[in-house]
Amino acid sequence: MKKSIALLTALAMVAGTLMACGSSTDSSSESTVAETTDNIAAESEAPASTDSDTASTDGRTEITFWHYMSEDKEGKYVNQAVEEFNNSQDEIYVTAQYLPRDELMKQYTIGVVSGELPDCGMVDNPDHNSYASMGVFEDITELYNSWEDANFMEGSINSCYYEGKLYGLPWGNNCLGLFYNKEMLDAAGIEVPTTWSELEAVCEKLTTDTCKGLAISAIGNEEGTFQYMPWLLSSGGSVTDLTSDGSKESMSYLYNLIEKGYVSRECVNWTQADAEKQFASGQAAMMINGPWQFSGLADDAPDLDYGVAKVPKADNGEYASVLGGENVAICAGANVEASWKFLTWITSKEKSQDICKSIGRFSPRADVDIQEMFADDPLNSVFAEVMPSAQSRGPSPDWPEISAAIYTAQQEVFTGQKDVDTAMADAQAKIDAIGSK
Repeated sequence: MKKSIALLTALAMVAGTLMACGSSTDSSSESTVAETTDNIAAESEAPASTDSDTASTDGRTEITFWHYMSEDKEGKYVNQAVEEFNNSQDEIYVTAQYLPRDELMKQYTIGVVSGELPDCGMVDNPDHNSYASMGVFEDITELYNSWEDANFMEGSINSCYYEGKLYGLPWGNNCLGLFYNKEMLDAAGIEVPTTWSELEAVCEKLTTDTCKGLAISAIGNEEGTFQYMPWLLSSGGSVTDLTSDGSKESMSYLYNLIEKGYVSRECVNWTQADAEKQFASGQAAMMINGPWQFSGLADDAPDLDYGVAKVPKADNGEYASVLGGENVAICAGANVEASWKFLTWITSKEKSQDICKSIGRFSPRADVDIQEMFADDPLNSVFAEVMPSAQSRGPSPDWPEISAAIYTAQQEVFTGQKDVDTAMADAQAKIDAIGSK
């Protein structure tokens, strides 16, 4: 029964936008649940973008690996890793297939009904529980317990568990920080803000007719929730108690920045990539974002002199950040043996360190010293310092619904549809209803 409810919920969500940290895709889908199920057969074939055919497939066991790393950015490193694996042995040949994040999540939901799933694939870590509860992924608990090289950070591996069983492995982690334009801060003679009151004061000084003090993403999807979480956690708020003083304080603080003109009202439509464009173009002096934006900034503003700091903390709170990143899993009905060999290879200590550094992630392995890895990198070293204390979203099979309640409340407040008290109370009621179903 639980699996059926989870699957019906996910099918309903296919009609909307399934977004997550570090990505933006088309959200124009208007399909209903009925239309989705009627078209399962037609839509079960996923578009493919494969790595090079340097290694021969002759006589090998062939498996497919779905991922949503953009082909012109992180995806090229994913393909390089897959090609390296193919060339490293002559038993297994992996074909990497890129799908935009929306489409990949949709295909998982469709595939569990139609039986058309890849052998293994990527999933955003807060969504892992939801798809595991639907039956998309294989239980790999016994394989993991017998893997001598298994050594992951607790928060990372916990995102792969559902009802006491393991359904995947952590691929790479990331978190959020404050990017700031050094030239703008220096010209104004101000220090990098560390608290909310300092951030507001800096925003006031740096906001002009052509430049906002801060750019954030408050879009109505998982990216919006992801970006809101550090503020919520720093104030002592919680996703299980959105009506607490701390929770309401965090929402009120961000709304106040918008009302004063320090943050653009357009943030409700901005993905994190859009926030990066604002910062790169000089239309925002600071932004909240993650290390996956380094490559974009290098392309968009190669001469920009910027730094990274921790997300400012509540005046009476603690620094907080939220765990982002991806997991990998073996899909239901897949070639488990071949997929396990591939996934344990790309998540091994050596390869995890190499791949994560290439794609702007931090290794989730406990035996990789990420602070030492980035000791000579002043930008990544900030994220490396924050990473061990970054809190996960969930894990819960209901996270997509919980997240929807949170980002909906944020949208309602920021657009003036509801006041903070009403929006947060309504969101809490939705979350309470989810827990009682």
